[in-house]
Amino acid sequence: MLGVIGLILAIVALIVFAYKGLGALPLAILGALIAILFNGMPVWTTFAEQFAPGYAGAFTSYLLLFVASALYAKFMDISGLATSIGYKMVDWFGTKHVVLVGILIVGVLTYSGVSLFVVIFAVAPILFMMFQEADLPRHLTAICFSAGSSTFTMTCLPGSPQLSNVVATEYLGTTLNAAPVMGIICGVALFVMCWAYGEWATKKARERQETWTPMDNAMEAKKRDEVPEAWKGFLTVVVLLATIIIGSHLGVNATLIAVAAMLVGCVLVVILSFGQFQDTNWIKLISDGMQSGVGSIGGIAAILGFGAVVRTTPAYQTIIDWCLGLNINPLILAVVVTCVICAITGGSSSGQRIMYETMAPVFISSGANLGVLHRLIAIASGSLDTLPHSSGLFVVYQVLGLTHKDAYRHTFATSVVAPLCVTIVATVICVAIGL
Repeated sequence: MLGVIGLILAIVALIVFAYKGLGALPLAILGALIAILFNGMPVWTTFAEQFAPGYAGAFTSYLLLFVASALYAKFMDISGLATSIGYKMVDWFGTKHVVLVGILIVGVLTYSGVSLFVVIFAVAPILFMMFQEADLPRHLTAICFSAGSSTFTMTCLPGSPQLSNVVATEYLGTTLNAAPVMGIICGVALFVMCWAYGEWATKKARERQETWTPMDNAMEAKKRDEVPEAWKGFLTVVVLLATIIIGSHLGVNATLIAVAAMLVGCVLVVILSFGQFQDTNWIKLISDGMQSGVGSIGGIAAILGFGAVVRTTPAYQTIIDWCLGLNINPLILAVVVTCVICAITGGSSSGQRIMYETMAPVFISSGANLGVLHRLIAIASGSLDTLPHSSGLFVVYQVLGLTHKDAYRHTFATSVVAPLCVTIVATVICVAIGL
């Protein structure tokens, strides 16, 4: 019990100090230290054998992906193509509903196969341009990203190539289209809830007379007369998506596809807007672009190090054993266990993998509808995974120039409250009608 209390205190500490602006690495070290001490584990050995490998593992897994993604974003920004897309979207939809437009842009990219970690680099310059044009505060951009990437396209819509929808197929033998009708209904509900919140938050920001504030970052909007034609920007995005979709259908490694798509995008950007690069210092451009990608991995690495420590604590196993001992409907059990583990680990796909390692045989032997189980678990994994210590938040906020204090309320509303409400309602209905 003392160990379990330690895990709870560790997560509370992460939440509190994240709000106070503590960086991801010291935050993760603090949380890990609390968990270690309360669980009676050796401090040095645990940090050396669990935290450090967990931290380094992020670089092993994400280095090439983040470097290529950041470089692509830099090329799109310098060329003005990202900004031209934003201007065209504003021309089409106006400035009254830029949050909705932002959600749709992010949603289309993620549903087409662009990784959640990749899409933030691609859409940040577009969001900046749109919100600057609408003269709305920067913190509202967090709504666009959270709602577009971490809700309906990640867990609900059938066929989604995101990891949160893929993991179940490896353990349950289901397909990416599991429970399609339920997925679409839940996806629409999530989209509407996030859209409504975005409109409300925008209204409140205008009432408070909040306006756009630039940040010390090169990813700011160019003027209309400084950017190329919008069709060039859209063509670049289409080619990028086509590369990912074709590669996925051919069974190519997902990370390899994403890296290749980003590099193809870089080459195409230069070809379509070469004039924008005439006075460019190429060495500095490439160096700065790649370095920004490396810097962005740090937040994820720190939290993954914390997660590696948590998974080795006796308290964590106690929680798993408690979940296994619950004598309740398998659908309810699946949702409860998924929410608990994803809340602890701060990740949807990683939380699912840990959960399925021990629970998949239980679910398969229970006789439950595995398609429905797949969809409910996916949706549930996208709720409490986005508590303040979620590893992805540190990357997103860094790129958007925000802090937890600035933007987490928006993330909480769209990526925690809304998915949790949909999860609860969907679970109750499925149990009630005997699915």
